[in-house]
Amino acid sequence: RNTTGVLLLTNDGELAQKLTHPSFEIKKIYEVKLDKEVTKKDIEAIAIGITLEDGFIQPDAVAFIDQKDKSLIGIEIHSGKNRIVRRIFEHLGYDVRGLDRVMFANLTKKNVDRGKWRMLNEKEVRLLKFMNQSFLKKGNAKNASTSNKFKETED
Repeated sequence: RNTTGVLLLTNDGELAQKLTHPSFEIKKIYEVKLDKEVTKKDIEAIAIGITLEDGFIQPDAVAFIDQKDKSLIGIEIHSGKNRIVRRIFEHLGYDVRGLDRVMFANLTKKNVDRGKWRMLNEKEVRLLKFMNQSFLKKGNAKNASTSNKFKETED
């Protein structure tokens, strides 16, 4: 039941706070594997937003990743609430079998094999330190194209 994918390790406390506190609304994209196919009705409910025990949550984007496998979902969020993706699907009666974080802030797992790691380059560190909320929530052109991939695969 562990989450796989992008994980950032840092000794910079201020940066860690900025990247993990819910008020900073850092963008995260997940690939979710569920125990059964998701109905179009449930995808629409998630897209509109649902109320959980700790409040209302609405993802920035949600869609089927593969039109043939409706148990594989892409979801983009900026909430920092604990276990939010799992709780969204569990609220609707699904069991999350796999959760892979494919993007965190502006970092992806591209060119990093599972179980491996790499150091960030100076440009990546600068981008993380100087991101502002409008960049994070609305996204830049690169991140917007990722969101559009989710939207393009919807029924």
